[in-house]
Amino acid sequence: MAKDIIKVGRRKTSVAQAKLIPGKGEMNVNKKPLADYFKGCDRYQQMALSPLVLLKVEGKFDIKIKVEGGGVSSQAGAIRHAVARSLALMSDDNKKVMKKAGFLTRDPRMVERKKPGQPKARKKFQFSKR
Repeated sequence: MAKDIIKVGRRKTSVAQAKLIPGKGEMNVNKKPLADYFKGCDRYQQMALSPLVLLKVEGKFDIKIKVEGGGVSSQAGAIRHAVARSLALMSDDNKKVMKKAGFLTRDPRMVERKKPGQPKARKKFQFSKR
């Protein structure tokens, strides 16, 4: 595999672009190491690395990721989606494993919009009979 693989992943309002390069296992998010980007929360680091762990290919690829929008959790989900799509592109076996694990499905949950004439998305003004 001589070509770099670039794929986009999304979750909520976050968009992540992952570039897989054959290498020694370095993972950079917005030009920072993964551990520094998700400092203090191992759960998000594990979420981002889960496609590599599932296929047992940790340490075989250098991954460069650009991510923007949303919060930290949303960004971790977008990174997982982008990395999974990149790995699925490499072979049909990878694609089957990723699909079964649910990594190729975009999480469609979004914040509900605020309705006009109401204080919040679901909250209503108090009803007064008199």
